[in-house]
Amino acid sequence: MSEPWPEELRLVSGGGALHVRFDTGEAHALSAEYLRVESPSAEVKGHGPGQEQLVWGKRNVKIRRLEPVGSYAVRVVFDDGHSTGLFTWPYLLKLGRERETIWQAYLDKLTSAGFSR
Repeated sequence: MSEPWPEELRLVSGGGALHVRFDTGEAHALSAEYLRVESPSAEVKGHGPGQEQLVWGKRNVKIRRLEPVGSYAVRVVFDDGHSTGLFTWPYLLKLGRERETIWQAYLDKLTSAGFSR
């Protein structure tokens, strides 16, 4: 069985969110803030386990534009200048399917570190 394939990527809410619809019928609205703090870039994820960086203060970030990367990913360019994360189709699907768990873990880390969104 093949992996779900995105049929539509659409910016909504003036760049405040990305709507992704897959060929399976699954659809997810991913906020710009969520995508920014979970960016797969080295700046956020580091270069290996344990090197992750906690990003905060991105509540009002917007997506400026989307740039296709081959047939496997999209580069999300944010209005704070961040543009190095390549969001692959499986990663976008994971962010959609596991949004509640991933977002809550992020909020818990912020609280523990004494930071705010």
